[in-house]
Amino acid sequence: MTAAQQQEQRRLRAGVIGLGWAGQQHVAAYAADPRVDLVALSAKEEHLLASLGEEHGVPGRYTDWQQMIAEAELDVVSIATPTFLHAPMASAALEAGLHVLCEKPMAENSAGAARMVEAATRAGRVLDVSFNHRQRGDVAALRRVVDSGVLGKLYYAKTGWLRRQGIPGLGTWFTRAQSAGGGAMMDIGVHMLDMSLHLMGEPRVTAASATTHAEFGPRGRGGSGFGISEIEEGNPFEVEDLATAFLRMEGGGTLLLESSWAQWIPYDQCYVSLYGAEGGASIEWGGNPQEPYQRINVWTEVEGMPAELQPVVGPDGRHAAAVESFVEKVRSGDHAAHNGAIALRRAQILDACYASAEAGTEVPVAG
Repeated sequence: MTAAQQQEQRRLRAGVIGLGWAGQQHVAAYAADPRVDLVALSAKEEHLLASLGEEHGVPGRYTDWQQMIAEAELDVVSIATPTFLHAPMASAALEAGLHVLCEKPMAENSAGAARMVEAATRAGRVLDVSFNHRQRGDVAALRRVVDSGVLGKLYYAKTGWLRRQGIPGLGTWFTRAQSAGGGAMMDIGVHMLDMSLHLMGEPRVTAASATTHAEFGPRGRGGSGFGISEIEEGNPFEVEDLATAFLRMEGGGTLLLESSWAQWIPYDQCYVSLYGAEGGASIEWGGNPQEPYQRINVWTEVEGMPAELQPVVGPDGRHAAAVESFVEKVRSGDHAAHNGAIALRRAQILDACYASAEAGTEVPVAG
């Protein structure tokens, strides 16, 4: 075994920047991975540093993320901070020789995402983005259906994540344009965009026609609680709470995308529907929290007779599986193949959607 191979196979020293809900998922995943030593955490919230550090036996605890990168002798780092911090933090970590797993969305715009990819390419390090919903059991099952050829050529798809009431952090960075980059489409729509393109085999999106609306947030409505919330003075609601997009794909295919943080519907709904020349399929989940549903359907024809297939669905992987996949990419040694280019394409599509909504016309997707 070469020195390089030995380097890849030893236990990796990991750190996490940002200890909100998503960051805590990364912490737990690294702590449970026998191939990893979780050695450092960074956050502004000292109580989280203390509690999570004690829970998982993490020796390095930093309120300054730059100090952590400089001193902790890390191999890999997860970044789970507000969106506008992703590009500067990831670029600094990559330039320091670390492999980076970043929470979605990749950056507040495609320019920041492109800087991250450039930094990963220069450094020869892995840059991955945690699209944890593609680790769902039903997504994996539907991908197997697509790969089997049962659906034939895919030419049309619809996808959406619609919340009854769920604007995150009214008056915080989530609802400010500069720090978040966008609203519902940037936050949850990107999950559905990623799942759809992943399931379809990564077709190239060439143009976007989109609209955005803000009917709940500016009135202090639609927050995670019920009723009307107070928006902090000086922090207006600057993003959309609903967005829709019509995406053209190379080869003539189309994808409809919708996302909302708040909408007059009975309950939250998520779905991906695929339409092929030989069959159709969908995954759906949501519903009343007391009676949630999760469905997968495949419709086709067998010897001239209509047929409905029931794929076997495995367990959901979520953040733990995203971290596991990242670690596998790092240990593979094939770092050039994992430089964040696919996530950059997602960011370029979102840029085109927001540009289209502002201009009121179809916009080509850059790249």
